[in-house]
Amino acid sequence: MSCENTFIYQQVNSFDTPNLSPPEVVLTLLSGGKVFLEEQMTDLGGPIIIARDRAASATLVPRAVQTIHKAAVRHTKNLARDLRVAFSGILVTQPSASDSQHVIYCRPGRPGLGGVAGNGTSPNGASPSGTSSAGSSSTKSSSSVAPTGSGTSSAPSSPWKLTESHSGNNFFDGWDFTVGGDPTHGIVDFPILIALYGHSNDLQGLCSLLIKTLVLLEVNGNGNAVMRVETTPNVANTRQSIRITTHSSFNGGLVVMSAVHMPTGCGTWPIGPDWPAGGEIDIVEAVHDYTNNQMTIHTNPGCTLPTANAQALSISGSVIGGTDCAALTTGNQGCGIRANSNVSFGAGFNKNGGGTYAMQWDSSGIAVYFFPKGSEPADLTNETPLPNTWGNPLARWPASNCNPFQFFNNHHAIFDTTLCGDWAGSVWSVSGIPGQEQSCAERTGVSTCEAFVRGNGAAMAEAYWEVEYVKIYQNKS
Repeated sequence: MSCENTFIYQQVNSFDTPNLSPPEVVLTLLSGGKVFLEEQMTDLGGPIIIARDRAASATLVPRAVQTIHKAAVRHTKNLARDLRVAFSGILVTQPSASDSQHVIYCRPGRPGLGGVAGNGTSPNGASPSGTSSAGSSSTKSSSSVAPTGSGTSSAPSSPWKLTESHSGNNFFDGWDFTVGGDPTHGIVDFPILIALYGHSNDLQGLCSLLIKTLVLLEVNGNGNAVMRVETTPNVANTRQSIRITTHSSFNGGLVVMSAVHMPTGCGTWPIGPDWPAGGEIDIVEAVHDYTNNQMTIHTNPGCTLPTANAQALSISGSVIGGTDCAALTTGNQGCGIRANSNVSFGAGFNKNGGGTYAMQWDSSGIAVYFFPKGSEPADLTNETPLPNTWGNPLARWPASNCNPFQFFNNHHAIFDTTLCGDWAGSVWSVSGIPGQEQSCAERTGVSTCEAFVRGNGAAMAEAYWEVEYVKIYQNKS
């Protein structure tokens, strides 16, 4: 199964499909490969569209499809009839071992028309161009506009233009979904997804039922994107989780992420907008019960911090682990800077209502800013960011010792929640980090991270992202 999966619902619109009008239900199987329009039905007053990868083996048809079918039988007689007919060619009687790798994504409304604007290139080689995409409100452009009235601007013009935005019902447009195992050796699987759409009350019963067991993704009632971890009480090996990567890639930019909740708890290792290949910039990252965010860069040899002195770096955080940023010579640790704020990560962040992170990557170097909820500067919320007015960042890696365009290139934004793995698994018995005054081994009474995660699904209840938006800006010059 391909590990570079996209939201297939975006591709459905490339076919000669009719104009959809409420009430409608759109069910899409998200799996690797080319999509073909298979069925259209209109018994609900609006079509059911089913798209499926024809190359996929019949043995890979997800149990989730059967779950929807069974739930429909119980809850909605007419919908059940239509789903039964529509699924007649793909329902299986004996689910295979692969079936556990499928989950449901419930989203109101209709499929977007796909495409994301940006200055970079998508993983499949397509180049998103301009500042808009056909029919998709998930991507828009923004530039500073001089106030009217006096004839002159009363505020400095922002050097940044908005080129990509993810929020609301269209948040998940423009992302690839990793399928398969975790590259950091966590005990998670990233599942094939099913996108389930509906208008009116067509799908409310189904989504309410499924959310308790199968739904890892949703846009909730507040319009926020939620990405969860599986909470089945006991699993034999891995839990299902989510890893998403933007289609667009970038060389430089300003990345802004506003969230109200991030994963926390023993066994968790969340990463939010992380830019991997060609150097790595970890904007939001920590493990277990940590409350202070750790920002880290990982590079090829030759990139360093000029000093470990926070005052000399003009940062509010603290350098940890040294000044060498090379993955090869530091055992992949890179050079990290820990926030001194106990509301910058985990339970402290969540209890405080969340906050906004901004990562600036330009000719001066790389810097990460954090604003607790309610303290965001007006220029940032107005989409005319002026980073030079924000004061000292949490973290900074100056260009003087690390050329940001030599050591970093062609990056994608990533959200990822893994469990245990290289970092969280190795510090299971470690204490003394802010928020982790007692080790997870002591707190849980379980000797290993893996044993705890596999046997305590309820403990994963707080292991979710709830994100208001992600916005990516490019320098106007």
